[in-house]
Amino acid sequence: MPTELPVTPDPHPPAPAANPEAPVLRVSGIGKSYGHIRALTDVSLDIHPGEVVGLVGDNGAGKSTLVNIIAGAIRPSAGRLAVDGREVQFGSALDARLAGIEAVYQDLALALDLDIWANVFLGRERLRPGLLGRLGFLDKAAMRETALGGLRRTGIRIGSVRTPCRALSGGQRQAVAVARGLIWGSRLLLLDEPTAALGVEQQAKVGELIAAVRDQGIPVILVSHNMPQVHALCDRIVVLFRGRKVADRDARSMTIEDTIACITGAGLASADAAGSAP
Repeated sequence: MPTELPVTPDPHPPAPAANPEAPVLRVSGIGKSYGHIRALTDVSLDIHPGEVVGLVGDNGAGKSTLVNIIAGAIRPSAGRLAVDGREVQFGSALDARLAGIEAVYQDLALALDLDIWANVFLGRERLRPGLLGRLGFLDKAAMRETALGGLRRTGIRIGSVRTPCRALSGGQRQAVAVARGLIWGSRLLLLDEPTAALGVEQQAKVGELIAAVRDQGIPVILVSHNMPQVHALCDRIVVLFRGRKVADRDARSMTIEDTIACITGAGLASADAAGSAP
């Protein structure tokens, strides 16, 4: 009897049945400790359809730890995650991806010796239909076409999807990682400094792309140190300070100075002083 080959998930799987009253993602009381060091303490937040949430904080504030927990790369020490109202426990990044959560990290996680299209489908290769697929033959033409479409959505020019990633500039590599996240992220897209290696014009293109994703009802969590970019793109801003959430506000209600004050702790000190005044 022939061995059944694993079926590769479709890059645009149907979204799981959602509870219309539940947020796409609910983070409840999340904590993470490394021995005596607490990276996160009692962090809670909701992410709703079609919103862009800026996650900001100084280095060491816990942003990357929180993103890694949501993406399934790290297991929390305390707290719960729920997707569309159903509690989930991610044992790996694959579990999070199967739940429709896709992350684009600063290090991009690209295999530089592989072509662009192969990086987009790495670990999720498509098989050809029919007998050839059952024999393990890849549908390279379909994967190249899908990868090209994703790259076009970034607005960043790359000559051919057959180009090895090693031959790309830093900005082009970033575009490949962003396109991969957009092709595979169906419920929630996590972007960790997505424009760090891009020029001004290319940053604007990624901003337009984030807005387009939001218009499709897919929420985005944007981690960035670029405060003008955060305020321009985000509907809501969440600030972490020393592993705790210290602000979660409508972006229109905050100035860049307000956000920076929360990031540095100066805003917290002012609030404490005002609260203790007679």
